[in-house]
Amino acid sequence: MSYITVAAATLTSVPLDFKGNLARILESIKLAKEQGAKLRTGPELEVPGYGCLDHHLEGDTFLHSWEVVAQILNEPMIKDMLIDVGMGVRHRNVRYNCRVLLTYQHIYMIRPKMSLANDGLYREARHFTAWSKPRTTETYYLEKVVRDITGQRSVPIGDVVLSTMDTSVGCETCEELFTPSNPSTYMGLNGVEVILNSSASHAELRKLNTRLNLIQNCTRKLGGLYVYANATGVDGEARMMFDGSSMILCNGAVLGQSPQFSLKEVEVLTATIDLETIRSHRSSISRNVQGAAQPDYPRVECDLYLSRPADEIFISDTLHLSREIQLNIPDPMQEIYMAEAVYLWQYLTRSNLGGFFIALSGGLDSASVSLFVYGMAKVVLQSVKSGDERTLSELRRITGEKDLVPETPQDIVSRLLHTCYMGTVNSGEHTRSRAKRLAARIGAFHSDVNIDETVSAHEAIIKQAMNFEPKFQVEGGSVAENLAKQNIQARNRMIVAYELAQLSTTARKLPRAGTSLLVLSSGNVDEALRGYLTKYDCSSGDIAPLGSISKSDAKSFLAWCRDTWDMPIITEFLEARPSAELLPLSAGEQDDESESEMGFTYDELSTFGILRKVSLHPNHASRNDDPEPIAKRRGKQQWF
Repeated sequence: MSYITVAAATLTSVPLDFKGNLARILESIKLAKEQGAKLRTGPELEVPGYGCLDHHLEGDTFLHSWEVVAQILNEPMIKDMLIDVGMGVRHRNVRYNCRVLLTYQHIYMIRPKMSLANDGLYREARHFTAWSKPRTTETYYLEKVVRDITGQRSVPIGDVVLSTMDTSVGCETCEELFTPSNPSTYMGLNGVEVILNSSASHAELRKLNTRLNLIQNCTRKLGGLYVYANATGVDGEARMMFDGSSMILCNGAVLGQSPQFSLKEVEVLTATIDLETIRSHRSSISRNVQGAAQPDYPRVECDLYLSRPADEIFISDTLHLSREIQLNIPDPMQEIYMAEAVYLWQYLTRSNLGGFFIALSGGLDSASVSLFVYGMAKVVLQSVKSGDERTLSELRRITGEKDLVPETPQDIVSRLLHTCYMGTVNSGEHTRSRAKRLAARIGAFHSDVNIDETVSAHEAIIKQAMNFEPKFQVEGGSVAENLAKQNIQARNRMIVAYELAQLSTTARKLPRAGTSLLVLSSGNVDEALRGYLTKYDCSSGDIAPLGSISKSDAKSFLAWCRDTWDMPIITEFLEARPSAELLPLSAGEQDDESESEMGFTYDELSTFGILRKVSLHPNHASRNDDPEPIAKRRGKQQWF
């Protein structure tokens, strides 16, 4: 028997936070060691932070990364452990996205990424170069800060694997898994038994299942232990979010999975297997002829044993082999709920502002964004009640209430969310009432204001400038006049929103008076694709939680909230006729936000959104043999 315990660390990776990233890495190593692991891997570029953008081009980013590695190397805790960390490495004046495999006061090898993510949200080729020499190594001359610790002048860099005293370890970084000819296939054929995949993979609906299928298929037909560690939390630009869910699989079976969305900065997943299960599996599948013919990989010799000694196995009362589990793949609405919650909380805590502001119109979109904040409060409360002191400390810091202990989500929402209904002479009582009652249900501080005076003041400026008074069409005005009179109302809402957001904590005499709120916009991706919106109204804000979610999915999310959170008031939002309420009541029932006025249905716009991102045959949406609605098949929809 050769029992080996491995660890996948899920970490929040903050760009250029070298001190914080080091602390999180060391905490993950500590937790891994406490759980008996002798091999630990973490997320992609975990040392400098994945989202450093053009800071990856700067020399001090590499210097500070090596300074972090030096501190890890000098940590006695890592004695007899193999540690895999991610950072940028500059070799012969070329920048590479690398994994550095090390132990106490010794570096074994550097393995550069061979396939870069350079589509969709990613631009890795701007910052790094792919290693283009298969099964080739070169000599990397170490920086003085680590040379003084290890006594080594150089280490191998390249497409190389590590041979320990009892097994072999190879690296496959993020995008490489998704390529047709992924490196782990050839490593596995060459006898590598443990594959480490370090990723910074962002949240997409149903992407988790795609990852699982790739890893399962790879390890099922090749055999082997696959340790997948993903980053978690908001990236540097806050335009996307990494969704965690690190996994450990062996021979196609899932042995462990960390949460897909979590408020924790450090989570460590471990699994224990008998290496003989890999060897037995491989001897019974159709890989041996190809394995025998596989060209050799360059190998670095490592004097570590990763498996437990036989006497330790027999006397241990706590050592248990990991068993296969069922992967937890959440419902898409649950994914949206958790993703939005973690995203909003991390953005808020990093910005150190006082909360959020939403122009709550009584319509579907702003209601969805309000419920995102309520969902965030539910997740924060759950974390606090589970004993997470860090979440409670962050909540107290943001609110300024040092002794706060929330009992309900509303306790949190009342302190962090200011909603406001901004009415005009053209507004209806039904929208005003819906906004007020929803704010009360979720616990928000709510304002109800009339902005007619500001609209009149702006129109007075136009009259002064051009001696011209625009009219609505129903009053005899032109189409241009009609649109201008509507848009000035909508744009004034944004101006009022920002001033209220800046003064809210001061006027309410909150503990952190003087701190601004983040303005949340409420535009959805369908209207943005169509261009069917007013620039600089509620479609503008500091962040756009709904900005890449379709109207169809927003409706589904609201229905899910109504049923899951017992909110019957949501039915009113789902059934209400959409209208911006910018036309005079004399114009009759307004049709200014309906599908007929827009010229497209929202389902059609959802289809366009999918076609924009993936290769989907236009007729696919109408195939009779596909019972699942097009709005549900959103395998490539990205958030944030």
